[in-house]
Amino acid sequence: MIALNMSCGVRMGQKKILADEIEQIKNVFAPDKRTALFNIDVLDGPSGFTLIGESNLPHAIDSLEAVLKEKGIEATNEVRILPSDSLEGMTKAVINISAANLRSNPKHSAELATQATLGTVVNVLKKEGDWYLIQTPDKYLAWVDPGGIQLMNESQITEWKASDKIIYTNTYGHAFNSIDADNRISDVVAGSILKLVDRDDTHFKIEFPDGRQAYILKDEAQEYETWLSSLDYTAESLIETSKTLMGVPYLWGGTSTKGVDCSGYTKTIYFLNGMVIPRDASQQVHAGKPIDSIADFSKLEKGDLLFFGRKATETTSEKVVHVGMWIGDNQFIHSSEMVRISSVDKESPNYDAYNVGRYLRTQRLLNEDDPLLQNLNITKPIKD
Repeated sequence: MIALNMSCGVRMGQKKILADEIEQIKNVFAPDKRTALFNIDVLDGPSGFTLIGESNLPHAIDSLEAVLKEKGIEATNEVRILPSDSLEGMTKAVINISAANLRSNPKHSAELATQATLGTVVNVLKKEGDWYLIQTPDKYLAWVDPGGIQLMNESQITEWKASDKIIYTNTYGHAFNSIDADNRISDVVAGSILKLVDRDDTHFKIEFPDGRQAYILKDEAQEYETWLSSLDYTAESLIETSKTLMGVPYLWGGTSTKGVDCSGYTKTIYFLNGMVIPRDASQQVHAGKPIDSIADFSKLEKGDLLFFGRKATETTSEKVVHVGMWIGDNQFIHSSEMVRISSVDKESPNYDAYNVGRYLRTQRLLNEDDPLLQNLNITKPIKD
């Protein structure tokens, strides 16, 4: 009996160590469940410990196994590494509609987590029912229904990426079946990217990821490479873009010109100027360079992001819940009920006492070298 109790005690101790190591690896490799999947559990059966669950981080699983080996703990690895084999190689996709609604769970009634615009290339991790778990270029994980994407394998996605393209630059518009605009093929939003088939003096002939062909006015779009090479990464271009969305309605989870939440708005402004930034305000606050945390707005430059929320106390941690962009003259532009301009000046008619009262800090993202910030034109340095 004593020996049995000692054996059980050793086993319980090992299981606790196993659980602790899983948590530590998760904290290192997947601290944010919005951008990394590391759902691992331990089964304790008669034949020993078994690791179960799934992850899209094979290097994290390798690290976990190495740690366990070092500690002398044996565990059978049955963790599913994503992308799933059941996808049969269709592990890539391109967004096939103007703005795909990406959900927090695989059902239409689930929370709108974010959106992805037409032409965005995403990774496909697994399928559940009719829904696909995908990962966007900003690493966000969410579910999309089959109508939102065109599945592709590696060779198909390589061909798509290599093809000539256009980017839609108007705030909102349509693609038509002919240059006479007899019938609409689809709506399009700013930032939509489509394959370029042909052109004439007035129109681009384009192709959707699923092969549909249509026509878009040249005045409403640019050839992608031309647009990319013209990016100047200036605050003035950010401000100019931001004001084209004035009055666009607030939409929780929105990141398109149909509707935006606060961080979806700042993300969209930066994307339309050639930069991919993190999705949520609580992620964006960690990007770039700290500028101010004491409401000294004289330190701010145009294009800086201001963050708002709950300040930390002795018993509660800081919580970032809102973001806007500084446009100068004591003003910032943000999505709150709709895209609007507010002031930090008490004497101004658009003074925003509520947000000034919950101001946390300002970060500078423009022209900052940071792994959290992606420059679409990799041939053109962000900094001179």
